[in-house]
Parts: sequence; structure tokens; C-alpha cells
Amino acid sequence: MSSEQMEILQDELKKIKKWEKDQSGLWFWERIGRLPFKLLDKITPKFIHKKIGVLLDELGNYISTGGKYLTSEKQILRALEKQAGTPLESIADVEKLPLEVMERTSQELAENRIKLATVQGATTGIGGIFTLAIDIPALLGLSLKTLQEIAIIHGYDPNEKSERVFIVKCLQFSSADIVGKKAILNELSHFYNRETESKEMLSQLQGWREVIYTYRDQYGWKKFFQMIPIAGILFGAFNNRSMLQDISEAGTMLYRKRRIMERIRQLENEAPLLHPSE
Repeated sequence: MSSEQMEILQDELKKIKKWEKDQSGLWFWERIGRLPFKLLDKITPKFIHKKIGVLLDELGNYISTGGKYLTSEKQILRALEKQAGTPLESIADVEKLPLEVMERTSQELAENRIKLATVQGATTGIGGIFTLAIDIPALLGLSLKTLQEIAIIHGYDPNEKSERVFIVKCLQFSSADIVGKKAILNELSHFYNRETESKEMLSQLQGWREVIYTYRDQYGWKKFFQMIPIAGILFGAFNNRSMLQDISEAGTMLYRKRRIMERIRQLENEAPLLHPSE
């Protein structure tokens, strides 16, 4: 059982709810960032469109089996052990760790993944629009693996199919507009409250294709600036960095909320045992 008291957990939950409200504001550049793609869509090479189709299939396979995107838990457990100072045998041991250990490990992971995404974006930016065929799937793979690692850090197993649904929902949330974010938060309430079975959770994922299409739209500015070689490198680095920042933040906050709410429920269930009615 965690040492966090109900008051501390409620305070942490308030911080996350405030973050959720802050997500309702859509940055101006995010609005106009989708316009260039629509303008350039007609001149985009066919192989780029074909790659998008392949990614749709890959994301579907990830939800079903995990496929090549599944990550190893050993490395994450070692990182948690370093922060916690205690040995961990499996993901089941993680859920008992203090929230601050999870937070520090998540921050360290996010910093490493953001650096990797930045280098990746700059490298693929050298080749302009044609290297997007490499950059898009590479960034999707890094995003999924980062979210899986955040799941493990909070004591959840991405080998479970329902957990991969939650991961894709985190991916959707990070790239959604205002209306989309509200809808996704509402859908995630089923995970928080355990009101639905896994099959019903899977049925909520009807809009998962929007993740890839949003990815494609967000590359609109990148396509535009990659017509100028140097700008392609700089903006490729900036774009990948900002996307991984958003994804890491969304994953950390949404998984943190799940862990907090589970601990609150646990404390509430234990309360009658500690104070039995006479």
C-alpha cells in the first residue's frame, strides 16, 4: 500500500484536472499549422500517401498484438530501481512506488526521448519532403514506445490489449483539437472508473485513424519549410521536439491520474475497515 495520504492524492488530482482544463486552449500556430498541408496535398508524392496507409495498418496491428512496437520492461524497471533505491521484479511491484519516484523517472525518460526526436527530425529534414517517408513512421514508433514506457513507470502493462487502447488514446489526445480533447477525456473516464469491459473499451477506438491523419496534417508546415533545405533541418528538429514534448506530457499526466484515482479508491475501500460502524 502506498504511503500517500488521501489529502495529498486529492491535491495531486486537482493539479492534473487544472492541466486538463488548460488543454482547452488551442495555440494559434496549431490552427494554421494544418493549412499548408491542405494546400500542398495535391502535389505531395504518392509514396507519402501510401506510407500513411501503411501506418494506419500498423497502428491497427499494434492495438491487436503490439507487433514490433512493443517495448521491453527491463530497462524501465532498472530506471525505477535507480530512483526508488529498491529492487523491482515485475510491473506489479511498480504500482506500490511513491508518486514522486514515478514523476522523476517519467521526466528523465521524456528528456531522453525528446532529445532523440530532435536529432531524428533534424536528420530527416536534410532530405526535404522525400525523407518524410522515413521520418513519419520513425516518429510514430518513438511516440508509441515512449507512451509504453510511461505506462510501465506507473505500473501498467502495455502487453495487455486494453492498455494499448489507452496508449493510443494518449496519442490521440496529444494531437487533438479542443473538441477532440474533451471527447477523449470523457472516453478515458471508463478506464479511470472501470465502468466498461475491455471489449467495450475497444469499441470506443473508432476514431483511431484520426491519429495518423492528424500526424499528417501536423507535417504541413514541415513540408512547406522543407522546400528550403536549411529551414527543413531546423523546423524538422523543432517539430519533432514539440510533438514528443506534448506526447510525453499527455502520457505522464493521464497515467498519473489513473494511478492517483486507483489509490484514492483503495483508501476509500479501506476506510470502513479502519473505522467499522458500531
